[in-house]
Formats: sequence, structure tokens, C-alpha cells
Amino acid sequence: MDLERIALPPRGPLDLPLSVLEVGCAGRFELITQEKGPHGEGFPLTTLPHGLPPYAEDLASELEQKFLHSPEWLPIHHFERSHRFWPREKDTHSLFEVDVTPVHSTLRADRNPTTGELLGFTEALVDNMGLSAKNSLSFQRAPGPPAEALRGSATNYPFWPGGMDEPSLEQIQAKEELEEDIDFEKDLLTVPPGWKKGVEFTKQELKASPGLLNLTNLLGALDTFELGSSSDEEDKAEEGEKKQRKKGAEGKGTKAGEATPAEQAPLQRANSLEELVLKEVTPTPKSSPPAAPAPTTEPPKEQWAIPVDISSPVDDFYKRIPDPAFKWPFEPDVFQKQAILHLEKHDSVFVAAHTSAGKTVVAEYAIALSQKHMTRTVYTSPIKALSNQKFRDFKNTFGDVGLLTGDVQLHPDASCLIMTTEILRSMLYNGSDVLRDLEWVIFDEVHYINDSERGVVWEEVLIMLPDHVNIILLSATVPNTLEFADWIGRIKRKKIYVISTLKRPVPLEHYLYTGNSQKTQNELFLLVDARGTFLTKGYYDAVEAKKERASKHSQTFGAKQPMHAGAGPGQDKNIWLSLIDMLRKKDQLPVVAFTFSRNRCDENASMLTTVDLTTTTEKSEIHVFFQKCISRLKGTDRQLPQVLHMVDLLKRGIGVHHSGILPILKEVVEMLFSKGLVKILFATETFAMGVNMPARTVVFDSIRKHDGTNFRDLVPAEYIQMAGRAGRRGLDTTGMVIILCKNQVPEMADLHRMMLGKPTQLQSQFRLTYTMILNLLRVEALRVEDMMKRSFSEFHTRKDSKAHEYRIAQLSSILANMEIPDTTGQLSDLEEYYRAVQDLQENREFIQRRVMESLNGLKALSVGRVIVVNNQEHRNALGVILQVSSDAANRTFSTLVICEKKSPEEDKGTDTQTGLSSPSQVPLPNDLLRTKLFLPEGPCGHTIKKLGPSDIFGITTKTLRINAERILEDFKKRQIPRFRNDPPGPSAATATQELLRLAEGDPEGLPFLDPINDLQLKDLEVVEGVIKARHLEEILLGFQCVHSPRFHVEFVRFRERQRVLEELEKLRFLLSDQSLLLLPEYHQRVEVLRSLGYINENGAVELKGSVARQISNHELLLTQLLLDNALTDLRPEEIVALLSCTVCQVRTQEEPQLPSVLQKGIEHIRSVAEEIALLQRKCGLQESVEDFVEQYKFGLVEVVYEWARGMPFAEIARLTDVQEGIIVRCIQRLDETCREMRNAARVTGEPTLHAKMEAASNMIKRDIVFAASLYTQ
Repeated sequence: MDLERIALPPRGPLDLPLSVLEVGCAGRFELITQEKGPHGEGFPLTTLPHGLPPYAEDLASELEQKFLHSPEWLPIHHFERSHRFWPREKDTHSLFEVDVTPVHSTLRADRNPTTGELLGFTEALVDNMGLSAKNSLSFQRAPGPPAEALRGSATNYPFWPGGMDEPSLEQIQAKEELEEDIDFEKDLLTVPPGWKKGVEFTKQELKASPGLLNLTNLLGALDTFELGSSSDEEDKAEEGEKKQRKKGAEGKGTKAGEATPAEQAPLQRANSLEELVLKEVTPTPKSSPPAAPAPTTEPPKEQWAIPVDISSPVDDFYKRIPDPAFKWPFEPDVFQKQAILHLEKHDSVFVAAHTSAGKTVVAEYAIALSQKHMTRTVYTSPIKALSNQKFRDFKNTFGDVGLLTGDVQLHPDASCLIMTTEILRSMLYNGSDVLRDLEWVIFDEVHYINDSERGVVWEEVLIMLPDHVNIILLSATVPNTLEFADWIGRIKRKKIYVISTLKRPVPLEHYLYTGNSQKTQNELFLLVDARGTFLTKGYYDAVEAKKERASKHSQTFGAKQPMHAGAGPGQDKNIWLSLIDMLRKKDQLPVVAFTFSRNRCDENASMLTTVDLTTTTEKSEIHVFFQKCISRLKGTDRQLPQVLHMVDLLKRGIGVHHSGILPILKEVVEMLFSKGLVKILFATETFAMGVNMPARTVVFDSIRKHDGTNFRDLVPAEYIQMAGRAGRRGLDTTGMVIILCKNQVPEMADLHRMMLGKPTQLQSQFRLTYTMILNLLRVEALRVEDMMKRSFSEFHTRKDSKAHEYRIAQLSSILANMEIPDTTGQLSDLEEYYRAVQDLQENREFIQRRVMESLNGLKALSVGRVIVVNNQEHRNALGVILQVSSDAANRTFSTLVICEKKSPEEDKGTDTQTGLSSPSQVPLPNDLLRTKLFLPEGPCGHTIKKLGPSDIFGITTKTLRINAERILEDFKKRQIPRFRNDPPGPSAATATQELLRLAEGDPEGLPFLDPINDLQLKDLEVVEGVIKARHLEEILLGFQCVHSPRFHVEFVRFRERQRVLEELEKLRFLLSDQSLLLLPEYHQRVEVLRSLGYINENGAVELKGSVARQISNHELLLTQLLLDNALTDLRPEEIVALLSCTVCQVRTQEEPQLPSVLQKGIEHIRSVAEEIALLQRKCGLQESVEDFVEQYKFGLVEVVYEWARGMPFAEIARLTDVQEGIIVRCIQRLDETCREMRNAARVTGEPTLHAKMEAASNMIKRDIVFAASLYTQ
């Protein structure tokens, strides 16, 4: 045995019962020699429950080996070891904890109505208990926490918008759509199908003699007996019913609870019950069910916009307002006084006046009035810079003024708050408690509603404003002020008083300037004088001067020189030098030179190196002011090239103002300009937008601008807005506007249109945004359709809704009184026949319209062509064309048409209809298939008519040779009373006889030109129309109804009924949501949100939707990035650099050098944007995938990344060719995006991202980019 045992193979190292025990984290080991248990469970290999923390292990291979290859390794197979159970402890006391019940009553002060003296307090019950910002739109709800009082909270409901009908209790308690909502009082049917009489559920008052017990009365009492109802309740119910009966309800069919005529008469006494029942059951013969009486009076035409007459002075102003809330050092103008009178009456006003006319006076009075009433005012402006300026102005005037912009919040508890329109919108959606004591909202520069990108914000705010808030609109002059005010009045259900003045306080004179040197510097030509007269002499003088110079130039340098001689930088410099010299001599400084390019502004200012327009005193003043303003910047920022260049320009009296300039420098330029220290300011269009800084003169470098898509001339509104900066009130008698003619003098028509044309109308830019949809979907009571209905774009279709409702009631009444046509038996296919006739007539009209529009059709309609005329006067009468008008838009055909010959007496009287059958003529198949021509019953006459394309029924193949001019002359002569009885001339008589011969020769109709074969119309729609018409013609003869003797009567009846029904359907469609222009797009956007999981199938907002609501721009992309966890793993500076693509609007030429993390991030953002764009296309939205992805520009990613890492601004500016001002604006807007993303991260419960967004916001908030505005100091 021993020998055998030795012969066994030795055990391998893996078979030995050895194991290593790892003790703690220090790396100590102990050897264990213990056998494995019966189930294979060995001794644990470590004292740590999960082993050492893994470092650089290949987790994928570990998972593969352990979990996939050997599943028994998982503890779930040893359930007895892994099963855990924690017994629950009962806590009965937790059941007693309930929320504090809201207070049921409140104390109400009793006062003497005449003196206002406090008499005491009474307890009054509170109706709306338990209302909060999270469940109610009512102002009765309790105010939110003080921290949310100003801006509200994204979880708050908005307050109920003014002008919308608040939902009644019944609507609020309405059940789900699937549930049928039955009113057991009124909706019970009383007559079962097929029965003549049913059960009456209503109690009936029975007047019987005192001794008689009536069976019906007893049964009625049993019927309405209810267990448990108190006698008081019964009495009340009876009283209510009696009152209801006294009022008398109108019957609408056989429904319970609605009085019928039989009920109102008392029951008569009868000898037996049978008699009584027989009397009831026997129906009295009646013609038709009584229709609801048609409304007799038309609804009064609603006028919400009321124009105010400002032509006569307001003499009794101080009598009507003995104690004005605000006084000025000057006497207000008439339009200002009228506006103030309306403000005192708490009316809403719309003031449209030119720049510098004094619209701010109205705003100032409203602010003073609200301070007097101890309420609040919100002043909104379209631009942040304008908000800052107004803050400074109003702060000096009123003191108690606050400012709210994206990044600044000053004195938020002030009585007057100045903010941008976007912030007011978010306050409205977020249910801010500021709205509770808001009396006025002042909208400045309302014409900004035309802005394609931001105009929608104005409309949203106007729609969402609560009812108690009054509106003041200040705007430049626009043609449709009344229409716009009518829209606001209609949606808010309040009168808007429109005060518009075209008078300028300082009239303007417009000049052309052709000078370009010392010799020609006085070549200034007046084009429009102060009275607004266009002087053509001035224009021709300018053209002449320009021509003269060109001819001299060609004599000197040879004729091959181009016409635009010397329009280079050197020539530009000469023009500016000669112009400035001329203006200085004429004492016409300061001047604003509008230039429509940022680069050209800088170039123009830089090339005027020799110009010095300031005195030494002014230089010193400029230097001191400039140093004081930049003193709060840190050292490196003070040495920025732009700052040094600007100080050099300013000291010489030259300023530059455009979006590429640093905000602090722009403010310095504005302040120095308002002090009169900047003599010439090169500015872009934005300077004219609201910045109230008039000059002595305005110069236009050019009258063409690039609007983002192409070059075009200035429109009148833009020109007037900029030219309006000329002329300072109280300093100048007229303002001078000069247009530089650098190359050619602009066309006279273009100048006339631009200077004297009508300004652009206010137009709706309303569009649906995902944020708006989500904000409204979360509140059941507010529908997106209601918002769309109230938009300015729908105003034209909705303004007649009251008239439509009235007409619907009228038509319903007419329809109820109409006899129903008989469509049985032989007339069973009457409806199909009517439809076929309608289709055929519409088809023929369509084909004829296309023929008249086509080139070949117009060629065929030449002089001498025989046509068939069909209109109100002539029925299938032949005519011959004598003359065709040249006006392509409203083309007319002078045609000789045959008719009955009229006696002279008839001729003097009214025209008799010739050959015209009554309008109720019934079309028979033969009439439709053959054009039965008109033949006069007596002698044949003729008339000459100007026919439109719709009057020509068909173009025949025949032509006549006629002397058209002679016929027309002869007819014209016979219109003179003296020659009225003269016989027609031979030419006219011949033509008439020829037409009559044609008509008699073929009374069933002449052959027409075929649209496809003869006129060569190969358009698909026309070909299909012709085929369809032929098919309809074929089936016409197969109808049976036309053989019925009652066909004529029934067809007329059916046609009348159909016309009423069609009009009803059209009007109902106009009043319904289906007629909304944006409804298809709304459904498409909702589908996008549903596909992304932002809302569920029922339209309720999900968590993703709540996240998207926190973000105001590019909400889909940013929400997707946040929920993909694409940003969480990045560092704060990387996140903020990538987010810059949502606020950067400019393209850069240079390719930035980016780390690989950012490159990956950019690719990810582009792929997410592409996914969203593809989904939008799939759901039917029109925006192309390329456009959607291209809107995210990554040109400033490197700049923002380095700025967040702490690089100084001077070095940042060298990284890119983008101007400094644009970089600053981008980073400022980025801070708002960071805050929105931070709030969104809080909603999703992502503390890491929340902290990173907070850090990112703090990283970019530094130095010159976030230097405080000078206006707020």
C-alpha cells in the first residue's frame, strides 16, 4: 500500500488546500490551510468585505470572467446568506400629524362710506381656502415666500391673464374627456325612442279646487321624494323652482327641467282620468318645431381703440387736475396733457410720436401717479443699454427706482422697476407677487414688436398681463396705431386711447452733399425743406454738380476713368474733411454720422488723424472724466488697445459707438456726447434705437445697408428713426440731415420714398416656442390655442368674432324655419346631382381663370375674338372684343355685346337685365352640357361693356373683322344726351348683325377653344381639371331626379339649405381653433415634445419638460445635454466654453486651437442638434437640418475657455478677430445661460452639475466683462 501511495502523481499547487488571507489595506497576508466546505465555500480571501479598492483593473474582463463565465460566483445562488430582513416598527403617532388647516375667515374693516372713518372690524368667511401659487391662478391665493416675491418660481402658476374669460365652476369640475358628464337636473331625456310621450320629471304647480285630491299631484310628490333631505332644503328647492318657472325657460327639444308650453297652463278638471290622459296625449297639429328666435338687433360694433383729438388746446387742464402728481419746469404739449387726463382716469393709452417729441413725459406722470397711489410701475425697454439710461434718469427724478436686467438687480423693492421685456415675461409665467400691486406697465419703443427674433416677447407679455394692470405704449409714428391698439383693447377687454402726433418739435431739413475737397466743400443741396416739400431743383443741381466734376475728371485723366472716380479710402477722407470743415464753419456741430458697418465706423474715425475739434478746456474735461470712469478697471484692462485708441479720439472730439465697442466705453462716449464734448460721432443704427441723445446734424454715410441676408435701401421707418436724432429741442430751430453722395447721386424715386414714404406697419412676429408651450401646458386652465387666438397675427380673422356669432345665430334661426327638401323616391339622388353640378361649375371657373391668366389665353383674347359673356346683366350672350387694357393686374376687355334693343325711355331708366334668368334658375343637364346662346326676342341691340376675366364664360373659335376704333368712337358719341337717339354707325351695326347671325346659326353653342389642344396649357392642374369636368359631364345624364315633376321646387329648396349650411360651416370654422394659422405647427411641436418625453400622451408636462422650462433659449438642446450627462464629467471652464455656442452669433475667420475634450464636446453637441433637427423634420416642421445645426457657432469656445481659466482680457482679444464688445456681450449672456442651467440641474437633482454651473458662473464674472454700468453708479 505504501509503495502504491508513493506512486501517486504529486498534487498540483492549485489542488492544495492553501489560501491567502489579505489582512486590512496594508498588504499583509496570512496562509490558511483549511479544506473547502461541502458546497465549495472556502475561507474568505480578505478581511475587507469587497476586497481592496480596484485600481487600474480591467473591469470589463473581470465582469466577463466572474459574472458571465461562472454565475455561481454571484451571491444570489447562496440565498440563505444573502437574504436580509428588517422588521418595520409601528409608529401610530405619525398618523396624528396633519398640515395646518388654512384660516377659514378674515377680519374686514368697516368704514364710514363718506368719511372713511374706521367703525370696527367684522369677521368674514374666506371663499378660496387652500389656494396657493402651486394650484391656483387667482389673486386670492396666498403670497409665496419672500425669496420668490420678485421673480416668482418656475413651479408657480401664473396669474389669470386679463381679457380671457375665467373658467366657471362647472368648467373647472369638468370630468375627463372619456367620461360623459351628465347633469341629472337638465340632461335627462324624457321621451324614449319611438314613443310619443314620456315621463315628465319636473314638479308641476297644480291649481285644483281645495277638496279634490289629484292623482298626478300625488304621484309627483312620490316621484320627487328623497330620503334624508330636510324640510328646509325642500322649501328652498321649491322656491328656486317657482322662481325658475316665473322666468320661463326656452325649450330646446324634449329635455327634462325645461318648461314646455303645456306646463305653463294649469291642468283643467276632467270627469275621468282617461279623459285627462287623452287630452294630454292627443297632439295638436303644428307646422314645424318652434325655432329659437333670431336675434333682432345686430351686435354693436366694438371699438376698443379710441383716437383722441389733439388739435384743440386743453384749456381746462388745471381745473380738471388741480393737484397733478408731477410738475415739469415747462408747459406740457396738448398730446401730453390729453395722455395725462386719461392716466388720471385709469385708462390705458398708446402714444405714437416722433423721437424727441416728449413721450417720456407720459411715462414720468404714470410713475408719479403710482407713487401717489402707493402702487408699482414697471417700465420695460427692448435694450439693456436703454434700461440703464432710464434707470439713471428716473433715479434722479423720483429716487425710488429699481433695475432688473439679466445680470443686475438693484433696489428690487422700489415702486418703479425698470427691466427688459424678457424679464417681465418670465415674471408673468412664474407668478411673481410684484404683479399684485402693479398699476402701470410702460412699454417703450413698441415698434420693436417688428423685430423678427424678439417681437414675440411683446405679444406674450401683452396677452399674459393681469386684468387690473393698465398699459401705456410709447412708440415712434407707425401707420396702423389704431389697428394695433384695437388688438390690445380686444384681447384685454379694455378701451385703449390712441394719441398720435406727426408734429416734430424741431422740423428737419434734408440735404444732398457732393463736396469732396476744399473747393467743393459748400456743394450742399436742399432736397426736403422744413415743411416737408420735396424740391426737385435741389436734386437736379446735385446731379449736375456731380456730372460737372466727372467731365472735368475725364478731361484731366482721359475718358477711360470709371464713373465712380476715386471712391477709395483717400477720397473718403477728403469727403469727411471737407464736410466737417463746412459744418464747423456753419456752426452745425455736434454731428452723428450713421454708418452701416462696424469696421467702416472705426476706419472713418481712425483716418481723421488731422481733425481736432475740441478746445484745451474741453480736452482737460474729457481726460478727467475718462480717467474717473475707467478708474474701477484693473491695470491691464486700462491699457487695452481699444481703450487707448478711444481716449485719443475722444480728446480730439471724435467718438465711435457700435456693438463692437466695450460697453463701458460706449457709456463714456454717450455721456460725453450728451455733455456736448463729442463733436462728431460715428455710430451704427443701434445708437438711434431709444438712446435719446439728439445732435445738431445727422449725416448718412450711405443709404444702403446689409440686413443679414442682402443689401437694400433703408426703409422709411429706419431713415426717420435715425434722421430724427437731428435737432435739439430748445436749442435748434431746424435739424439738418445730410446724405453723402460718394459715388452717384441716389435715384430720385428712392430718395422720395425713403424720406416721405410711410413708415413700416406694426406686424406680428408671433411664433410658437417650446418654452411657451411647456409653460402653458402645465396649467390646465390656460391653453396654447387661447394664446394663439389672441396673438396680433390672428387679429384680422378674430376681430369680427362677435359679428360671426350673431350671423351664426341668424343662420341657425333661418335653417330651423326652412323646409327640409324631399329626397325620397325619384329624388333620392338629388344631393349627388347638386354636388356634381357644383363641382362642374367650380371646375369650369377654375379652368377659365387659368386660361385668362395664361399667355396663350391672352393672345387669343385679341381684338375681333368672339366670346360668350356671362355675368349679372348678360346670360350666355355673344360679344366681340374691341380693346384690351394694358394693366396686367386688373386687365379689362372692352367688348360689344348683343342684347335686347331698348326704347329711349327704357334707356334713360334703369338697365333691364337682358337674357338673365332669375337667380334661382335650376341647372338641367342639357343647359350644362350645351351653352344655349342668348337670342333677343325683339330687334337686336348692342352695348359696349368693360368686362373682367370672370365675366368671360368661354372663348369661341370664331373671330370677326371689325373696325374697333370706329365702333368705340360711335358708342362714346351716342352716350352724349344730344346724340342718344342716333342710329348706330355702320361698323357697330355690321358687328351686331354678324354676332346675331352666329347666334342664330348655332343656338346650342359655338365651339370653344380647347385649353389643352388649342391654348397649349399643359399644366397638371389644368389637365386634371379638364379630365374631371369631362367625367362630370358624362355622369350628368344618368341622374333620375331631373325627371321628377317636383325637381325644380326641391332643387331650389335643397340649394338654399346647402348655402345656409355652407355659410354656417365656414363661420363656425372661423370661430374654431381649427382656423388658427399656427395650429398645424403647434401640433407638430407638441409631437416633438412627446417624442422626446417632455410631455406624456395626455399632454401633461413630465420631469424633462420641467427642466426645459427653466431654460429660455435653445431649450431642447440644453435639456438633452443635461439629461445625457454630457456636461457632468467636464470641468466648469469646459462646460461654459461649450455652452458659448448658444449665445455666439458671429462667424470667425480664425480656426481656434482647442483641447481634445472640447473637440469631442463640440462633436457631441452637433450630433445632439442633428438628432433634434431630424426629429423636427420627421414631425413635420419646416426648418432644415443644416440650418438648425448651423445656428450653433463655436467661434468663441477658445476665448470663453481661456477667460474662464483666468486669462487677462488683453490676451483674450488677441485670440480672435471678433471685436471686444461682442466678446463681452457673449460672456454676459453666457452668465444668464449658466444660471438657467444651474436651476435646471437643481430640478433634476444633480448636485454635482449644480455646483459646477455655479462655479462656471463665478469664473466668468470678473474684470471688464462684468464692470458695473456707469449709469447705475
